[in-house]
Amino acid sequence: MAHTVFIDGAAGTTGLEIRERLEGRGEFELITLDEARRKDPAARAEALNTADFAILCLPDDAARESVAMIEPGSGTRVIDASTAHRVAPGWVYGFPEVSGREEVARAARVSNPGCYSTGFIALVAPLVRAGLLPADWPYTCNAVSGYSGGGKALIERFEADGDIAWRGYALALGHKHVPEMQQRCGLSVAPLFTPAVIPAHRGMVVEVPVPISALPGAGTPDAMREALAQFYADSPVVRMGAAPEGGEMLLRASNAGNDGLELFVFGSADGSQVRLIALLDNLGKGASGAAIQSLNLMAGLDETAGLRL
Repeated sequence: MAHTVFIDGAAGTTGLEIRERLEGRGEFELITLDEARRKDPAARAEALNTADFAILCLPDDAARESVAMIEPGSGTRVIDASTAHRVAPGWVYGFPEVSGREEVARAARVSNPGCYSTGFIALVAPLVRAGLLPADWPYTCNAVSGYSGGGKALIERFEADGDIAWRGYALALGHKHVPEMQQRCGLSVAPLFTPAVIPAHRGMVVEVPVPISALPGAGTPDAMREALAQFYADSPVVRMGAAPEGGEMLLRASNAGNDGLELFVFGSADGSQVRLIALLDNLGKGASGAAIQSLNLMAGLDETAGLRL
């Protein structure tokens, strides 16, 4: 029998991409509400309590409201793609490679990681665990993303104004992804995060530059590269990227996107500095692809089923 899935917020970018990945899959049956009932609280509550799985693609407050609608004993298991529950007690972080596949598979409540957070955590968490990076260093994270991650309003703005080349934001710091970046990496100091949006629909580069020579006990670039390769050795989704030709990396506006995640370690010739870089699709492993990976595990299926790898 197919598992029933209700996507609350299916009309948004993340919801639409999740639906695309589920369409045609016999393991799942989508519960859908027509336009007239989509914002009806009673209809939403019925769908939320009827579904085997509810995937929330909503603003934070609306996501909390949806969770509150689920009655005890309904059996509905939740994947929340908002920021609302990413550091909340009782929620499993939906990054199977870092949180553990079994933990995600048996969870009743899963918080889908933020897109930027996915790149930062994928790089830093394993190296802190391995003792190759300290947990008390004030890390800097620089990142650029395609504009699709900003929702309908930002998508319309970028597509209407062809003159935007770069959009820096969160200039007052305190970006909503920082708490999960700090908590999931076990850091004592919040990272200084500088995000920006570029004129590409999708795609993302997340970089963590590290002055190794200033960090007593830090590992070498080669040791970091080996540690990351070992940590993700059994992952069909996360892999170490090959050294780019010509000594440069490119993020193309024509990128079709996928659900994988590539990691890179670039060290200086004398080993005193390193650039840790993650390349991913903000709508793939950074959002919808991650939700599908968690859903697969929770449903007892191959974690890559329906993913674009």
